[in-house]
Amino acid sequence: MIKVDLSLAEQPFTLMIADQQVVKIFHDQQAIAFENPRENYVEFMLDEQLIGIDSSEVSQQSLVLYVNNQFATQLALPAAQGEPKKGFLGLAALGFKLFKSAKVVKVALASASVAGYAWLFTIEFALMLIACLVVHEYGHVRAMKYFGIKTKGIYLIPFVGGLAVSDDKITTRWQDVVISLMGPAFGLFTSVLGVVLYYATEMEIFAGVAVLSALLNLFNLLPILPLDGGHVLKSISFSMRSWVGLSVCLLGVLFGLWLSYTFGLMLLVFFLFVGALEIVFEWRGRHYSHLIPLDKYGQSFSAVMYALVVAGHVAVMMHFADSENAILSLPMKILSS
Repeated sequence: MIKVDLSLAEQPFTLMIADQQVVKIFHDQQAIAFENPRENYVEFMLDEQLIGIDSSEVSQQSLVLYVNNQFATQLALPAAQGEPKKGFLGLAALGFKLFKSAKVVKVALASASVAGYAWLFTIEFALMLIACLVVHEYGHVRAMKYFGIKTKGIYLIPFVGGLAVSDDKITTRWQDVVISLMGPAFGLFTSVLGVVLYYATEMEIFAGVAVLSALLNLFNLLPILPLDGGHVLKSISFSMRSWVGLSVCLLGVLFGLWLSYTFGLMLLVFFLFVGALEIVFEWRGRHYSHLIPLDKYGQSFSAVMYALVVAGHVAVMMHFADSENAILSLPMKILSS
């Protein structure tokens, strides 16, 4: 994917080109419609003028512009710029990638997770929690595979949660939204199944699975990076304007700090630190970003999807809010506080 910034009639435009074909055109960071009358050639209207762009010579770093089907100019494209270096953090990320490539790590982390949760609570609770985490992360993996993104599978991290690891980078904000939401969406299936099995068998363990899954996934949907809800918020807001994305994500950090202070969630502070680094990298690399932003329809649709998944988990928790079992009613009491 090649990103080209140019000025037409003193107005800024950005082209996204893949395999010598223009795939997206942005004006003032908003996607605009264009036609593709022939291969490697697109047309769109600008101030009642028909603008044509021939991208057949992009590999020779050249772009040809036409106005009303008449040759206008030929632009020499600059050499592709790399992303800004991330110094020590970049090396640390590379080291972690090498570390996680060992398959034995998966087994070790999964065993440590089960043992840790069983030590803190009970073996039954540990197994329920692990099942909820695996289903959640499997949702992320399935979404990655749907987009053709290679995955390395699921890693369970003791006392933190789980992580679905990929080998490839995403290329669009839409992919980020769908991948982020599929974890909580699969978790919602688990919650609904738990409710159905509870009424079919009258065994409270299934109600426990339903409530636990709802609580975990609802926490993950908080609009805080690096949680799933934070990724949805980032993709929507950065698709509007870079400064809007920065402002909204920073508000998410402030909300997270308030939440941490109010409920004494010290682990959330660690997540907020990681999320703050992600915001910094996103802002620094905004001019080099290869991610195709969401159009207005995509922004609205993503927000609706997010709201529906949140509503589903809240509904499951509300269903058991009046339960005589203190454990089943606890999540809703936490939410209502």
